[in-house]
Amino acid sequence: MDWLNDNAWLGWLGLAIALAAIEVATVDFVFVMLAGGALAGSLAASLGAPFPAQVIIAAVVGALLVFLVRPIVRSRFLDGVTDHGIGPSSLVGRSAVVVQPVTEYDGRVRLGGEIWSARIAAGGRVCEAGEEVRVVAIHGATAIVSGERAIADS
Repeated sequence: MDWLNDNAWLGWLGLAIALAAIEVATVDFVFVMLAGGALAGSLAASLGAPFPAQVIIAAVVGALLVFLVRPIVRSRFLDGVTDHGIGPSSLVGRSAVVVQPVTEYDGRVRLGGEIWSARIAAGGRVCEAGEEVRVVAIHGATAIVSGERAIADS
């Protein structure tokens, strides 16, 4: 026990590493903030602060990180609203060529080099084979198209 008292900074460092390892599994940015508090406790211990002060410093720094830094980090890394232009959502706005007539119930279009099932958008007209249409939405594996020409085809 004397060794732990003499090397409390090492105990705090071990706690920080354990919390960081838990963070790898959860990816919620809570445990990494608490690991930052444990590192502050380790720094306090290495500077010779008494154990109660180490605990207070670790708790205060951990709490500040959780309540002040974590929301910023979460908004930066876990942004679920931004469309990064990949997957089916990247096809919205592109043009497609009708392969089989597209009605409100069924049809086929060539989109991005592939054949997609398609339906016309609400209130749209039937699109005939060979006609160029614009994709207005993707619902599952079905392209919702409009007879209007695409503005930007990337």
